[in-house]
Amino acid sequence: MRDIPSTRSWRLRCSLVALCILIPAAASAAQGRSLRVSTQAEYADAVDSLQPGDTLVLADGEWRDFQVVLTGKGESGRPITLTAQTPGKVILTGRSNLRMAGEHLHVSDLVFRDGWSPTGEVVSFRRTREQRANHSRVSGIVIDRFNNPDRRLSDHWVALYGHDNRFDHNHIVGKTNAGTTLVVVRDEQQGLDNRHRIDHNWFGPRPNLGSNGGETIRVGTSHDSLSDSHTAVEYNWFEHCDGEVEIVSNKSGGNVYRGNVFFQSRGAMVLRHGDGNLVEDNVFLGGNKPHTGGIRVINRSQTVRNNYLEGLAGDGFGSALSVMYGVPDSPLNRYTRVDDAVIEDNTFVDVRSILLGLGMDEERSAAPVDSRFARNLIAAERDPVEVLGDMGGIAFEGNVQSPAASPRIPGGIEGREVAMTRAATGLQVPAQPEDAGARRDLRPIPRDEVGVSWYPKDIPVAAIDGGSERGVAPGEDTLSAAVAAAAPGDRLQLAPGRYVINQVLKIDRPLSLYGPRDGVATIAFSRSTLFEIQRGGSLKLGRLAIVGETAPDQAGNAVIRVPPGSGAANYVLVLEDLRIAGLTVNRGFDVIATGKDTMADSIVLRRVEVDDISGNVLSAAAETDDRGTYNVELVEIEASRFHRVGGAVVDLYRGGTDESTFGPKIRVHDSTFDRIGTRSGASLRLHGVQRAVLVGNDFKDSAAVLFERTVGTPLLVAERNGFDGTPEIRSDVPAVTLQ
Repeated sequence: MRDIPSTRSWRLRCSLVALCILIPAAASAAQGRSLRVSTQAEYADAVDSLQPGDTLVLADGEWRDFQVVLTGKGESGRPITLTAQTPGKVILTGRSNLRMAGEHLHVSDLVFRDGWSPTGEVVSFRRTREQRANHSRVSGIVIDRFNNPDRRLSDHWVALYGHDNRFDHNHIVGKTNAGTTLVVVRDEQQGLDNRHRIDHNWFGPRPNLGSNGGETIRVGTSHDSLSDSHTAVEYNWFEHCDGEVEIVSNKSGGNVYRGNVFFQSRGAMVLRHGDGNLVEDNVFLGGNKPHTGGIRVINRSQTVRNNYLEGLAGDGFGSALSVMYGVPDSPLNRYTRVDDAVIEDNTFVDVRSILLGLGMDEERSAAPVDSRFARNLIAAERDPVEVLGDMGGIAFEGNVQSPAASPRIPGGIEGREVAMTRAATGLQVPAQPEDAGARRDLRPIPRDEVGVSWYPKDIPVAAIDGGSERGVAPGEDTLSAAVAAAAPGDRLQLAPGRYVINQVLKIDRPLSLYGPRDGVATIAFSRSTLFEIQRGGSLKLGRLAIVGETAPDQAGNAVIRVPPGSGAANYVLVLEDLRIAGLTVNRGFDVIATGKDTMADSIVLRRVEVDDISGNVLSAAAETDDRGTYNVELVEIEASRFHRVGGAVVDLYRGGTDESTFGPKIRVHDSTFDRIGTRSGASLRLHGVQRAVLVGNDFKDSAAVLFERTVGTPLLVAERNGFDGTPEIRSDVPAVTLQ
């Protein structure tokens, strides 16, 4: 009796027969077979049969909940390849990822979108701890906003294990949850001498995480940092990579960072741990965006040469160049003294800060030694150089600064006017040749030469007021229906009258609500919350009156709530020309309440009047674990009036001593505070805020402004404020005035 093939083997045989019809017979045995599969079952049948030179092709379409495992042993020049039928048309969605193990594997042209990895990695160069990929390559991969909806859960989008692997010409954009975007994982079991190459990738926008763990690349960890990785990170673009203060965190030795472009990215390229690394031929273009930085030098035998840095507005840990003080006999996880550093032939144009002696304190008391700062060109109208400690261990020689030499550098620098001109490379060079600065022919790699050509780098994103205008009539739940029907970016224009809301209005897209220019649109609500901002939401309210008279007597009431664990991040909240009154039905009725693990880019109150509320106007104090996290990056209050507020107008909290973040920051100007803080004991409670500007405000019969330092060198600017029946500002940081 003839054997009957199994269903799975029959599917595979049919696939192979069909494929043989499609593939020209001229394909040589050296090239191997090309097998196309259309289902996960067909993939599972085919993958185990792959031999050196074979190519496995995923058919165009959506592959949902597909955990791809590619194993095998190819040969040099004859890899085992997994690719898409058409670049950009194979979309892995849902709970999907890719794991590779073996030798000479190559994966290309896949897109990860509309989902997240069920494991800790999206693309992994290993299957298990024992099964890793070596001499393998991933190219032309797109990972587009493939985020775990719980932003607290940390994962890595790319993890390189093993040795001699390459990750190139990939497109990585939009990571919002915790965890480094790309990591080189090193340990004695899987290998310390990695020899990876990470090149020609486009690392697109990564928004501010608001905590540690938002790096774009990390090579190694402090534990194994005394050994060499020999990884090359070269010719990549880092564009708007704003996750945290370390864009690239080097934590191993013997690595090369060459030819990369850092474009308007907040943070710096940081030689955090490890010795003998080379940083050369990189271009940093800040566009004067706040917190854009350059290179931070720590540890031994680091070389920083022929780099170009322009328009960098960062300071402190995000300076254009910073040379740190170290910890004597430093443990691996702290700061090793700078020793034998060479910083030469770099050009600094219109940068805010070059900081020598960064971090000097009681613990970090070891000055740099046996180092050289030579033939660097500094061209900036305002002297950017700041020296915080003893620089006797750095030899300064052949440097040029325009228009004048900084008096802070102890010799070795010539001050004179140097005319700068924009070269064909797009970079500024001296009009006349100089013996200092980067090479005149240094050319940043063009943006269109990194990433993939078949997937857009500029993806339109809906913005507040970017959609259509829709009219809304007064009545019961008419506004609820309008919010539910609104498209991202729409503006709801409310007619005069009273609006009664009987359900929480969930905001999961950018939306604005505006009242009439003539007459009043009044909103009353019967739930404990009026608006709830969710993942993807931003909200703008204008020309409205909001009253709390019909809200229930329920603990924790709020007009606008951002629920804990909602995934709301990098949202914007704007309130302007609003009147909010009568939030008194319980002791803690807030206007805005932000929950744990949420993060706003900005919350703005402009020409807002608040009367008679029992809670806080803005409660942004949920991150009390003291790990350096906080709920809002920037708070701005302008020309507003607050009257009879039981809590604080702003309760803003950032605890812990972590130095990886930028904020929070607050600016309050030309506003009136009358009988504020009768219950809370503070009119403004600013704990761990990094920059506070209080200008032109009047405080009457109110509790004190409290400003408490937790980490860093926070700045408190206070001028033209009046205190009538109110204590002066209580701060452990001296207040300064604007220059």
